Amino acid sequence: MARSRKKLGEILVSWGVVTADQVKESATMAKGAGKRLGEVLVEQGFATEGQVAKAIANQFGMEFVDLAAAGMSSKIDMKLVPEDLVRKHLILPMAKSGSKLQLVIHDPMDLELMDMLRFRLNAEVEPRIAARSDIKAFIEGTLETKRPSIADAEPGASLVTDSIDRTIDRSVDRSMDKSIDVSSEDSPIVKLGNRMLTEAVNMRASDIHIEPMADRVRLRYRIDGVCIERDNLPKRMQNALLSRLKLMSGMNIAEKRTPQDGRIKLVVDDVAVDFRVSACPAYHGESVVLRILRPDSVRIGLSNLGFEPENLAVFNKIIRRPNGIFLVTGPTGSGKTTTLYSALDILNRPDKKIITAEDPVEYNFDGINQCQVRESIGFGFSSILRSMLRQAPNIILVGEIRDREVGEIAIQAALTGHLVFSTLHTNDAPGAITRLIDMGIKPFLVASSIQAIMAQRLIRILCKDCKTLAEEADLDHKYLNLIDLEPADALGRVHKPVGCPVCVNTGFKGRRAIFEMMLMNAEIRDLAFNRAPVVQLRNAALKSGMLPLVHDGKLKVLGGMTTADEVARVAQVAGVED
Repeated sequence: MARSRKKLGEILVSWGVVTADQVKESATMAKGAGKRLGEVLVEQGFATEGQVAKAIANQFGMEFVDLAAAGMSSKIDMKLVPEDLVRKHLILPMAKSGSKLQLVIHDPMDLELMDMLRFRLNAEVEPRIAARSDIKAFIEGTLETKRPSIADAEPGASLVTDSIDRTIDRSVDRSMDKSIDVSSEDSPIVKLGNRMLTEAVNMRASDIHIEPMADRVRLRYRIDGVCIERDNLPKRMQNALLSRLKLMSGMNIAEKRTPQDGRIKLVVDDVAVDFRVSACPAYHGESVVLRILRPDSVRIGLSNLGFEPENLAVFNKIIRRPNGIFLVTGPTGSGKTTTLYSALDILNRPDKKIITAEDPVEYNFDGINQCQVRESIGFGFSSILRSMLRQAPNIILVGEIRDREVGEIAIQAALTGHLVFSTLHTNDAPGAITRLIDMGIKPFLVASSIQAIMAQRLIRILCKDCKTLAEEADLDHKYLNLIDLEPADALGRVHKPVGCPVCVNTGFKGRRAIFEMMLMNAEIRDLAFNRAPVVQLRNAALKSGMLPLVHDGKLKVLGGMTTADEVARVAQVAGVED
């Protein structure tokens, strides 16, 4: 049986710091005030904060750090952790060895903070304990107390600064009952909005999330598919900031009861960037999400999407067929649109007529006729498809097959000599066949029109500037088993993330896709015609040479591009328990 942890009061009594009566009295006060025992002992003068911190370290079996000791400043390395985390959470980095980071904290019970730090710093945190006031004093004595203004802030610096807070306070004082100016270019709110958009683009974010809370406004960026908390803005800035973004995106700033959509166009580093903006009423105010659309993101080239040579050769043959349907499947945000646009970019030649039906049109392509779905006026996918067939196209792209009507029109187009590209939300390639049949499309139409189905997912790629070969102690056999990789084969080939300023200390920079390509053959067509379950379709596809997503991910792990746990996270095979 595990030995129970000693109580804080018992430790302090055994050390002769406090008496049992003082502990009992403080415990009663702590319970009534909703505080911790250590806080009350310090408030009552029974113990010092340092004594309590030392006892907590003893209680949790951690090392106590005396920050006032001689030579301690040389043992703290502020470069290991971003300044905003140090200031916000009162932590001090001591040393880093491999993936292990020694960190001085003041509250070992704050498990949520520990989880966040492990994620943000991409490291195994080894906590040390010091008094909170000592940590705060050390930070104030080491770091500059003045922060840069938002207009001068570098990417990675805190967006909310003392100087901007004071400027906004003065604006509020001057305007009295008037709102903060959200249109003047010299307005601090305008500078904040512009700085936020520019920083997100420079940090390679795909989304900006502005989420009002009860006492603050949380700002998060989604980088390489993972949300990272960027800052917490003062609550008083909420209305002004949201109004500014709604004004920029062409929304009605007076309407706060219903969802709205808009777009912002901004030039960042001489590149025109589109932001698709969505505002949705929430409990504490409107939640705003800005999706960042870079024009170059869909022109990265097929070879840079992540295709292995064998799959790339098959893909190039499929997209050059004269007719039939080619489907790309996967969840939202798995890169389906990027893959199809990369194919259209190759096929976009003067001798080809290409028409697309999209909701919405995210990227503009010269030479391609792009139609925006507008359900409000009856101009949906089915209407566009019927209309575009009278335009005599060679190639048709349907943003998504959502229902039977759209699916049947797309199939008729494929059967009458058109090459049709589209997407579908299924977990794997074989599942697309049963999904179409479940929509009500006749099995013989599905079997005869589809040429190939490709499923894909996006995985994060290790940062080239800091990744390093994994040692035997770094290998997690659970994840290696999930991707069918033997530990002996992994040594000397598998890399691990480290974290550096280039990758914002995540250890990953950029994403690539993993694929599974199912080509239709006589056996699979026959199974589709007879409404075979997806298990039979998958077995037939594997027998005919389809390599599953996990296998494609395994090749990228062995190539030093990513990690086993990253592949398992996005492409874990069904039935395998964590």
